[in-house]
Amino acid sequence: MAKSFKCEIVSAEASIFSGEVEQVIASGIMGELGILPGHAPLLTELQPGPVRVIHDGGEEEHYYVTGGFLEVQPDVVSVLADTASRAADLDEAAAEEARQQALKAFNEKSSEIDYTRAAAELAEAVAQLRTIQQLRKKAGKG
Repeated sequence: MAKSFKCEIVSAEASIFSGEVEQVIASGIMGELGILPGHAPLLTELQPGPVRVIHDGGEEEHYYVTGGFLEVQPDVVSVLADTASRAADLDEAAAEEARQQALKAFNEKSSEIDYTRAAAELAEAVAQLRTIQQLRKKAGKG
């Protein structure tokens, strides 16, 4: 069985990553997915959150996606993200501010508030903070 496979992480704006990896871990709508070489073909929706790419030797790279799809084919795994960025590029203060603003909008009793939008913004901010915390925890282990 192959020891690695090609992984591509792309968004509408740009290609974020392309290379050979041993494993991809992402947050699907039904839970966390771990993709290894030889995985069965799969197409699933992604929720906002981290995507971890593990290279030969165990080196990890962390990315953040706001949603999209993960497609597994025999020789390539594609993360087709709405938007994507390197987790190290996330701004914790901005994510916390977005979380606070979304909570404030969500908790207001105004009939003008779009609860669906506020809930989506809250989920995205919380997912960004979770990604930052995972990256910080990983850095602390080294």
